[in-house]
Amino acid sequence: MPFRPTHRQLEYVVALDDERHFGRAARRCHVSQPTLSIQVALLEKQLGATLFDRIPAAVEPTPLGRRVVATARSVLASLDDIVTEARAGATNLGGLIRLGVAPTFGPYFLPSLLPSIHRTYPDLQLYIREDRPTSIERDVLDGIIDCGLGPGPRAERLVFRPLCEEGIFLGVPAGHRLDGTGTACVEDLRGERLLTLGRGHRLFDSVRDLAAASGAVFVEDYEGTSLDAIRQMVSIGMGCSLFPELYVRSEFRREADVRLVPLTGWSGRRTIGFFWRENSGRLRHFEKLAAESDAIIRALALTGDPLDAMRIARAGG
Repeated sequence: MPFRPTHRQLEYVVALDDERHFGRAARRCHVSQPTLSIQVALLEKQLGATLFDRIPAAVEPTPLGRRVVATARSVLASLDDIVTEARAGATNLGGLIRLGVAPTFGPYFLPSLLPSIHRTYPDLQLYIREDRPTSIERDVLDGIIDCGLGPGPRAERLVFRPLCEEGIFLGVPAGHRLDGTGTACVEDLRGERLLTLGRGHRLFDSVRDLAAASGAVFVEDYEGTSLDAIRQMVSIGMGCSLFPELYVRSEFRREADVRLVPLTGWSGRRTIGFFWRENSGRLRHFEKLAAESDAIIRALALTGDPLDAMRIARAGG
């Protein structure tokens, strides 16, 4: 039979990567330092490769070591999935789901979803963490969180389950030359300043692409930390920006300082859904969570059409 690392060896290399110190890694794994050191060295011998460079007062993974650690994290997360599935079954979706949500969608969708989930699965605990989509994807792959909710992921080894298409459109300061025009062409943005969220947000990419297509100025000096921050900067005339549909419905009902302008000649929409690791043992749990979300999406009547989103926002519904 070919050599296979033990789960304890995988735990040791993950702990050593996190702690970068043999003593701290050993304490975390509740073993002696010699035990952990011997097992890591034995694993390296069995693999025929060095996973960690030992330097004075520190430990650094080699390039191969980083790849092995990433795989080890995924394997350990899959083992946890098996235990969760066996103990809890599908009746309460495993008892706990660690859900990473994109801050441009989650805060405006979860208030509609969570009451329904709690009624259907009263024993389920949902640990929710907001973060940039790129960070969520990495943490799902590493097993730090169970699944993500946001724009379609770009990382490999993730399964994406779409929920909806969400419209995206332009916000300009009240009194701007495009205010009141009804719609605007992409070319009308030439020379305008486009504000954006920081790197790691998909809207960062959307604003950058729109700037490139229109000849607008892509402003990175004043990256917003949230959609609210971007909206406030737009309201005082620092530039224009893009806003997604659910945020518009939630925050633009009484908005007076920022006006919404649909763009022609640009595909202003994005696909939102859940994603999780390939071959996750909790597939049934995540599919049920997505199915519950489908009903909420239908009730919200998301169309992906910015004009519809604007109409609903102005109507206050």
